[in-house]
Amino acid sequence: MKIDILILGAYETNCYILRKDGSAKDCIIIDTGLNARELINFLEQNELDPVVVILTHGHIDHIAGLVELRRRHLGVKVYIHKLDAEMLTGAASNLSEWTGETFSTGPADFLMKEGDVIERAGIKLEVLHTPGHTPGGVSLYSRDEGIVFVGDTLFAGSVGRTDFPCGSMERLIKSIKEKLLTLPEETVVYPGHGPATTIAREKADNPYL
Repeated sequence: MKIDILILGAYETNCYILRKDGSAKDCIIIDTGLNARELINFLEQNELDPVVVILTHGHIDHIAGLVELRRRHLGVKVYIHKLDAEMLTGAASNLSEWTGETFSTGPADFLMKEGDVIERAGIKLEVLHTPGHTPGGVSLYSRDEGIVFVGDTLFAGSVGRTDFPCGSMERLIKSIKEKLLTLPEETVVYPGHGPATTIAREKADNPYL
C-alpha cells in the first residue's frame, strides 16, 4: 500500500491518501482536515481519483474539507459511523460553533458499523468501532499491511480528548484496550494528529494505558 500523509489546517489534522501501489490512480482518503485546498492540489498534481472518503469521526477538524472535495470530485462517496452521522449536518455536534464559523455538509453516502469491511481502490479496511472521543469514532485496520488508522482515539504517548460533548474517558480506554491493544504488537498506528507509533510502543510507554 502507498500511503501519503498531508497535515492540514490550523489543528494539524493528518489526512491519509491510500493507494494500492505507487502507480495506482484510484485512492481512499481518510479524513479531509479543516481545509481541503492542499489535499485537492495534491490530488490534481498526481492525477489521483478519490473513490471514497472515510471519516474516523465527525469533529470539524476532520470533516470540513468535504465541501470543497465533493465540489471538485462529484463521484466521491463518504463513509462515517452511524453514531457520528449527524455531525456532518449539525454545527453544535461537530464543534464548528466553537470556531465561530458554523459548518455543515450533506449527509454521508454510507454509514459504518463495527465489523464492516470496506474494499475499494484495491484496498481492504476493517472497521473497528472505537468510541470515547466521539460516540461513533472508528479505527480502520488493514490486516494485510499490519497498519491501523485510529483517528483521535490513540496518539503516540497519549489518547484522545474526552472533554467534548458525548466524550467518555472510560469508553475511550475500553476501546483502546479491547480493540487496539489486542492487535499484533508490530502493528503500525497512524493517528489523527502527530506521528505514527506502534501497538508495542503504546503498550510499553503510554501513561494513560
